[in-house]
Amino acid sequence: MAYLIDITARAKRDLAILFEDIHAEDSEVALKWYEGLKEAVLTLGRLPNRCPLTRENPNLRHLLYGHKPHVYRVIYRVLEKQMQVNVLYIRHGARRESTASDLE
Repeated sequence: MAYLIDITARAKRDLAILFEDIHAEDSEVALKWYEGLKEAVLTLGRLPNRCPLTRENPNLRHLLYGHKPHVYRVIYRVLEKQMQVNVLYIRHGARRESTASDLE
């Protein structure tokens, strides 16, 4: 059975900023990469626990997407009882690690 994917307002903002930052509107390659990221997020509907736990918070997981130096972390929470994945943030992998309270 598939999990419902809930992309929070914060993660939607992260996606919008990323779209602008990589100039996806002007570049076919950037748009393809961006669409691939969105598809990767949707794959969390199947086997969401396949990704590792974050170091910042043991209740959260992260999916890595891209290749260095363009690796992004999709930070999410799995709600087993609700069969739901809450996508919380999408951040560049080189960004300093957050504290556990940042990811609450």
